[in-house]
Amino acid sequence: MYEQLPVHLYPKTVYIDPSLSVTEASRLIREAGFTLPFTVKPDVGMKGILFRRIESWEQWSNYHQAIAINYIVQEWITYPLEYSIFYYRHPSHKKGVITGLIQKDLLQVIGDGISTLEELVFEHPKAKLRVKELRAKHISLWATVLKKSEPYYLSYAGNHNRGAHFVNLAHEIDEQLCAQFDTLSLATNFFYGRYDLKANSVGDLKEGRSFSIIEFNGCGAEPNHIYDSGLSLLQAYRILLQHWRALYAISAYNHQQGIRYWSFQRGWNYLKAARRHFKKLEQLDLSGI
Repeated sequence: MYEQLPVHLYPKTVYIDPSLSVTEASRLIREAGFTLPFTVKPDVGMKGILFRRIESWEQWSNYHQAIAINYIVQEWITYPLEYSIFYYRHPSHKKGVITGLIQKDLLQVIGDGISTLEELVFEHPKAKLRVKELRAKHISLWATVLKKSEPYYLSYAGNHNRGAHFVNLAHEIDEQLCAQFDTLSLATNFFYGRYDLKANSVGDLKEGRSFSIIEFNGCGAEPNHIYDSGLSLLQAYRILLQHWRALYAISAYNHQQGIRYWSFQRGWNYLKAARRHFKKLEQLDLSGI
């Protein structure tokens, strides 16, 4: 997916085979010019599972030795804000639509100089629902008292599944923003999906500067602007159906152009394999690596 993008629009990236020795993999990463911190995540992943910000080479070594699938190493992008943009465009059209724009606020707690990290987690409305996962990831600091006003990130993954809070910025969607992503989608033959980005501001996104695409998701992407936006369940369903109708129209057109549908059997086998794959990832994610 990344290789479809202009190289300057996404983080520096290398792909690592878990069968490589620690020495071989370390040499590959260092020769590519990586310095700490950097991020790692499965080549085929979802929901922020096994996404880690690597702070030390020892932490990376533990990750490399534990993971049994191909994974990606990427530079840590320092732009302060994270966004999602959902975009689709019919293949016969030059212009598409942006249906959702959100800002992602990562899951974090703020120290009070009295409470331990464990106590802060149990007091947080979202964090307290993921205690098993968070304890495994932060066990070394679980009993530590955070300094007053000190922020502590429980997850660097900007996923609702990982406790991030979404701020709806639909009012910022305009012709200027759409034009930037029309240009990008035309260059990559991208018709449907979600861009997850880091940037200095929405204004920079509209100007096409100072941003980096950290995820680039196709037809499996969820219109995540349905969350935290005050929608009723019925309204959320309507948005999902709107996107499925658009995806169907795109697929039917491409089928007519010779890009054939998968057979039922191929699709069924793919889904079964995906379930096995992600179950394995979830088990690893809870192991504390």
